[in-house]
Amino acid sequence: QLLRRLRQEDLFPPQPDRVAVVTGGTDGIGYATAKRLARLGMHVIIAGNNESKAQDVVSKIKEETLNDRVEFLYCDLTSFTSIRQFVHKFKMKKLPLHVLINNAGVMMVPERKTQDGFEEHFGLNYLGHFLLTNLLLDTLRASGAPGRSARVVTVSSATHYVGELDMDDLQSRQCYSPHGAYARSKLALVLFSYQLQRLLAAEGSHVTANVVDPGVVDTELYKHVFWGTRLVQRLFSWLLFKTPDEGAWTSVYAAVTPELEGVGGRYLYNEKETTSLKVTYNQKLQQQLWATSCRMAGVPNVTCDAALS
Repeated sequence: QLLRRLRQEDLFPPQPDRVAVVTGGTDGIGYATAKRLARLGMHVIIAGNNESKAQDVVSKIKEETLNDRVEFLYCDLTSFTSIRQFVHKFKMKKLPLHVLINNAGVMMVPERKTQDGFEEHFGLNYLGHFLLTNLLLDTLRASGAPGRSARVVTVSSATHYVGELDMDDLQSRQCYSPHGAYARSKLALVLFSYQLQRLLAAEGSHVTANVVDPGVVDTELYKHVFWGTRLVQRLFSWLLFKTPDEGAWTSVYAAVTPELEGVGGRYLYNEKETTSLKVTYNQKLQQQLWATSCRMAGVPNVTCDAALS
């Protein structure tokens, strides 16, 4: 990590004609991601539920990047109603959408449910982003062009390597473990990204989907973990943890690098492709999760049916 900090930061081409939506952009990795995209000239829309903090965040990003095209739209990913309202408000702006970064999340929280009755890790981290992406797919398709694809970037975690996906108990009802539920949600995000890429490629859309692993990042997400882990974080974060800005590198890379033009279905760590958990490449499981998620989120399974036919 120390060696990576010494490397000269990659220079990406300016993105003045591009529009991005970043979930969870008022804090941590999401904030750093939104700021970096704004610095590249993008029109950045932060989707989040922290209205009290949003105004200061937007003003700060505008000031630091000299980019006035930064705004906040309320979106509570624990509520399907709120997600649909966000999408409606966004579409009323008549803007294109070139980059969607599914970044928001919770980590190892006590057992609790979303407004729609889903276990919170699965409901917010995964299912909320599944619905949001599906509702924005038409805009993404219309915004992509040959040689200039729209991109869906989903933030997972190395925790997915220890995740288990029981299709009969996605809500952790039999035995709740904060770590297990978190890992399951991150595993589901990888499967979702791969299946989404397969569907987009099958229909010939100029949209790509990739998943990124930010690494171990010093953020507020660790407030629910074991006290010993929090102590290590406080004492050695400078050595063992990435800063939020460093954690955002791979998300920004996936969003704008010319190297990934037209390339999807990749798992990226430290701006390089790597191998995800073996089970994530199981196409049958990808399809099962997608179909189940469609039913849970109340969206048509038309694209899935087309890909399976």
